[in-house]
Amino acid sequence: MTDENQFTALVLEEDADRKVTAAIQTLDNDRLPEGDVTVGVEYSTLNYKDGMIIQGLGRLVREYPHVPGIDFAGTVEASDSPDYKPGDKVLLNGWRVGEIHWGGFATRARVKGDWLVPVPKGLTTEQCMAIGTAGYTAMLAIMALEDHGLTPDSEGEVLVTGAAGGVGSVATAILSNLGYRVAASTGREASHDYLKGLGATEIVGREELSTPPKGPLGGERWSGIIDSVGGPTLHTALATLRTWGSCAAVGLASGPGLETTVMPFLLRGINLLGIDSNTCPKERRLVAWDRLSKELPTDKLAAVTSTASLADLTDLAGKILQGQVQGRTVIDTRKT
Repeated sequence: MTDENQFTALVLEEDADRKVTAAIQTLDNDRLPEGDVTVGVEYSTLNYKDGMIIQGLGRLVREYPHVPGIDFAGTVEASDSPDYKPGDKVLLNGWRVGEIHWGGFATRARVKGDWLVPVPKGLTTEQCMAIGTAGYTAMLAIMALEDHGLTPDSEGEVLVTGAAGGVGSVATAILSNLGYRVAASTGREASHDYLKGLGATEIVGREELSTPPKGPLGGERWSGIIDSVGGPTLHTALATLRTWGSCAAVGLASGPGLETTVMPFLLRGINLLGIDSNTCPKERRLVAWDRLSKELPTDKLAAVTSTASLADLTDLAGKILQGQVQGRTVIDTRKT
């Protein structure tokens, strides 16, 4: 049991051979990083990037010891920010929390007030983290496509790749709820019923998107694309995007390489939109979270969410990298 001067966290250490190990530790509050708002963390989520960080992959962490967790939601305990007072419910996505600043896999966090947004009316802190960075990113992707003309009346389906993952699951549910026809792509046959339950009108196998068309362009098929896979999948998707269509690219689980030609851009006038949820302007963050509170069905959200504790994280980190984690995983930080 910790007192008010201590907190519990999953702490990563790096040895002389650069091997990263994880352990739950009790730390004094003076170990917290600088910031003007201290938050009692209630929930965080496990994301693909968290899996990489906990496994010591990608060199995303600059200094050790480190507390991972790229998002969190909870209650303000102390504040020197004019925007927040003790008792306020807040959440955080981005700003490289969990990478270069201690993050959400702890019972307490200290951050800059500018990084926070209020928990939207109608959502709990647990629901905010069921949505999490993945759901927030999915909404930013949808907003970007709509900014470039996508509507539910657009010809063709919206393709969502990596649809069984966090971003893809929430994107599929939101798009379906808004009246879009969604083609959900996954490499897991066991996820087909899951995706249909989220509202997908068609399931596209991963292999169908792994082989590019023989020529520089394929048949026009998609009204828009949300891609979290990259690699050959992105190349095939772009080559089959309808004229003037847009693709919102996030995550790129298969790597950052862009394996395509200029032909879809020159001959069809398509747009490739990079989605950065890390330093998104506050005004857009507020709009995204307001829309999430109104446009994501809570019953579908609950159906794609499971809950775990800090003690589960090391095992889950390996599973998410192997594609064995489906939907959203909420971490109750108060359970060790």
